Amino acid sequence: MSGPLPSTPLLPRATGAFPGPALLWRTGALLAAAGIVAGAFGSHGLRKRPGITPDKVHAWETASHYAVFNGLALLLVSLHPRFAVHRFAGPAIAVGASVFSGSILALVLARDRFRWLGPITPIGGSILIAGYIALAF
Repeated sequence: MSGPLPSTPLLPRATGAFPGPALLWRTGALLAAAGIVAGAFGSHGLRKRPGITPDKVHAWETASHYAVFNGLALLLVSLHPRFAVHRFAGPAIAVGASVFSGSILALVLARDRFRWLGPITPIGGSILIAGYIALAF
């Protein structure tokens, strides 16, 4: 039994379509990795910082979980023959998850320096939801 040739790409190359399956795959992998790193930091280093309350730890956990789940979802979307080249769904999931999780993480770490990020979080969530709804059509 032989495996793929070394020159065979893991994912098919997009034929001029943006975002393309390879970009979605990489974005999903990086988003999942970032969520895992954030979760590990939340478990080990976050609680030692001054001003960190149980509510902030919970918010941090939520943000890291969303990053992992949506990273895994992007990995799956990148493998779908139709949605891997969807012009809106994948990019919306990637941007929405990054803005949603990133703004929560920044709010927890910033300790009131970036209060303006508070209203950004639901915008990221809305973009994220729109990306998943786009997969239905």
